[in-house]
Amino acid sequence: MKQSLQLKLGTQLTMTPQLQQAIRLLQLSTLDLQQEVQSALDSNPLLEVDGEEPAQAENTGEQSTDPTGTEQGNVEAGEADSGDWSQNIPDELPVDTRWEDIYSSGSYSGGDGEEVALEQRNAASDSLHDHLLWQLNLTSLSVQDKLIGENLIDGIAPNGFLETPPADIAAALEVEEDEVLAVLKTIQQFDPTGCGARDLRECMLLQLRQLPPDTPWLEQALTVVEQHLDLLGKRDFRTLSRRTRLNEQQLGEVMRLIQTLTPNPGEAFGGEDPQYVIPDIIVRRKEQRWLVELNPETTPRLRINSNYASLIRRADNSSDNNFLRDHLQEARWFLKSLQSRNETLLKVATSIVEKQQGFFEHGPEAMKPMVLADIAETIGMHESTISRVTTQKYMLTPRGVFELKYFFSSHVSTDSGEEASSTAIRALIRKLIDAEQPRKPLSDNKISQELGKQGIKVARRTVAKYREAMGIPSSSERKRLV
Repeated sequence: MKQSLQLKLGTQLTMTPQLQQAIRLLQLSTLDLQQEVQSALDSNPLLEVDGEEPAQAENTGEQSTDPTGTEQGNVEAGEADSGDWSQNIPDELPVDTRWEDIYSSGSYSGGDGEEVALEQRNAASDSLHDHLLWQLNLTSLSVQDKLIGENLIDGIAPNGFLETPPADIAAALEVEEDEVLAVLKTIQQFDPTGCGARDLRECMLLQLRQLPPDTPWLEQALTVVEQHLDLLGKRDFRTLSRRTRLNEQQLGEVMRLIQTLTPNPGEAFGGEDPQYVIPDIIVRRKEQRWLVELNPETTPRLRINSNYASLIRRADNSSDNNFLRDHLQEARWFLKSLQSRNETLLKVATSIVEKQQGFFEHGPEAMKPMVLADIAETIGMHESTISRVTTQKYMLTPRGVFELKYFFSSHVSTDSGEEASSTAIRALIRKLIDAEQPRKPLSDNKISQELGKQGIKVARRTVAKYREAMGIPSSSERKRLV
């Protein structure tokens, strides 16, 4: 093979470390960005939080400082005399208790002599399993019955239903099944009412039987749940009314009582911790205009430490000077990347508000169809950049907190030749369902016809898809007597 030299002309994008850092910061959420900033502050001595002043030691004496660097020896004007008032304070004050007798390091007493970690004070509430065990320990059952009760509670699912058959527990413990059923009846009286039931009928009956005997329509509700629960699930009110010999008004009163029951008694326990969202953008109305601004509480304010920067000398090639020079350059790149992130986020948010003013004025029904390319073309950036900016970024508006991606949606053609946003169509579907008659709910086909009257062509299967996405049941499941 003959070797030869060839010249080729081409373009290539090189991802420098600085560009990679800027892209990484751009797609970080607020919490992740705060962690990144803290990591940069810990690793780079030339970075500091803007507003912090270093503690200055005076020549006239020593001053104690707290862990944050604030001086503790200063007193406000008018509070101290010209004399040395500290000489009147003895080294040790007479006390009859010690700090360790009252407070322990990082913990507090739980009431029974147990020390509870400080981070557990604000922890989530006990699970359903722990709540039932706590009540079991308060009963006067025998040791064997408590053992049976523990096994029964272990077989109760998080929703409150008993999933392990009592016969299996009796066989495992080598006891009679009647003993297990007797303990089960005790557990079924625990809080929350209905726990330990083996099916929905038993769960609802347990809740009804614990109501006061003089509760209106209690006897009729027990009859409906015990004998006609299948008709109630099918919402066949006509047959239910005929079999119970209750007219429509009386059956409606019974339904009101049944609707107060909890089908999953354990749902109040063991839920996920609430996720708090910190908005990156704040939108507010001022003088007939919508103002868009960055959230100052989430925007990090950093600067370069002037004391360390002044120590850098150009002609010095020592290791210390090179260390400061390299970290100074990294600090400048980091600050520039943060500034670029904030500017890009503000540009994208401003463009979204300009294109979706109808949403801010009139609500989701006025949402316009919009895709990433629309914003990218407006501000002159690539769609991938817009996608990174709008991921896990939130906007606080007078109508609530929304993720930036909420304002992007597909479109559906209308009779007038215009386009309607899928978000607006969902809002219209919910509005129609909220205004429907409970006794005669709108079917998906009827909703499609109502939207057609407004000039929006939507197929029945599309209405069903949007309805299911919003968690709205079908028309047969929405049927009500009250």
